[in-house]
Amino acid sequence: MKHTTKAYPKFYLYSRIVKAKLFIDSNYYCNINLHNIAREGYFSKFHFIRLFKLIYGSTPHRYMTRVRIENAKNLLRQDFSISETCFKVGFDSISSFSGLFRKIEGKTPSEYQRLYQLRQENIKNKPENFIPNCFAEQNGWSKNSNFREVI
Repeated sequence: MKHTTKAYPKFYLYSRIVKAKLFIDSNYYCNINLHNIAREGYFSKFHFIRLFKLIYGSTPHRYMTRVRIENAKNLLRQDFSISETCFKVGFDSISSFSGLFRKIEGKTPSEYQRLYQLRQENIKNKPENFIPNCFAEQNGWSKNSNFREVI
């Protein structure tokens, strides 16, 4: 007798993976692990990792790290301290947070925050330097004109 298994429709599997991803998006700052996330989608850990990576191109852990870093950038732009940011986004240590942040963003959290503040100051002091060239050209402003007079 031939053994057959009933295959789940792909949309059903995808919806469960999406449910697990949304769980990460909503709980990234909590102490969640692979077991919690896989359980949310009703998967075994290994099957979940395989499907998640197939669909999102990243492991669940890497995805969660990226979500945490993106949220950390938002907090740093709002002038939260490095340590406060670290713990608000779910990291346990400032050194691991800073190391991962630097690995992903190419700069430390304090460098990121300082450069963001500097950019905001520059925008405030010389906003004309931040007008996109395509917009300036579309409105008849060229690099050789003094468009401050036009404004």
